Amino acid sequence: MDFLRPAGWSEALAAKAAHPDAVPLTGGTDVMVELTFDRRRPERLLDLSRIPELRTWETGERTVRLGAAVPYAAVIEHLATELPALALAARTVGSPQIRNRGSVGGNLGAASPAGDSHPALLAAGAEVEAASVRGTRRIPIDAFYTGVKRNALAPDELIRAIHIERATGPQQFAKVGTRNAMVIAVCAFALALHPGAGTVRTGIGSAAPTPVRAHDAEDFLAGALAGAGAWERPGPLAPEVVRRFAELAGAACRPIDDVRGTARYRVHAIGVLARRTLDWTWDAYRKGLTPCA
Repeated sequence: MDFLRPAGWSEALAAKAAHPDAVPLTGGTDVMVELTFDRRRPERLLDLSRIPELRTWETGERTVRLGAAVPYAAVIEHLATELPALALAARTVGSPQIRNRGSVGGNLGAASPAGDSHPALLAAGAEVEAASVRGTRRIPIDAFYTGVKRNALAPDELIRAIHIERATGPQQFAKVGTRNAMVIAVCAFALALHPGAGTVRTGIGSAAPTPVRAHDAEDFLAGALAGAGAWERPGPLAPEVVRRFAELAGAACRPIDDVRGTARYRVHAIGVLARRTLDWTWDAYRKGLTPCA
């Protein structure tokens, strides 16, 4: 196995262009597990840990540009106000040691349906900045996941950053696991309210071949809120609205039976998480709380 260790971003792109099969390595929280258990044996590893720009972030007026190697711990500590759902999801990732090494960019590269950051990125509205020697492009998060552990990156591309809309309303993330910590999600759900646009976005993890949004549930809830004038005069949500939102969220799932849970349970659990996160986010909106609350 060859170990490539570029000293800068241009050198990394050149190495990836010359060796498209090289597997990127930053925190190693996914790759090293696969190597240890002999699930993967690539001919080359491309170590990106010497490239400092991948570990920086910039907070703009409307978006946050998050370097691909920014660890979860930094998101929790520094970006909970701007990216509340992502910060909540980051808190559920592994142990403190893993949160200090693992990154959103690594989660995207692995593209596992159970990745904790994916529902939050879908709900918030994100774009993946992909780069190669040919140039840079942005991939909308909705188009990034193409199959089980597959993504829209070209063989010669690397993830440079993730551009995520700053929260303009309450956001929430919740997941079900076989225990409270150090666990892969049985299923996960994220919800973000976007009051300025009068829209709702969701994200579902570990309940379909790829992370997905519950589009019908989003449209239904946005329509119900607009029809009742609830954005301007927020009051209690009607029970039938909450119930229907949960049903539509469950209907968006295409789960399987596996060692962590059955397909039937996942559909049920997503409905429960949808109800809970809607209660939490709407209660926060009614109280005028900041997005991070």
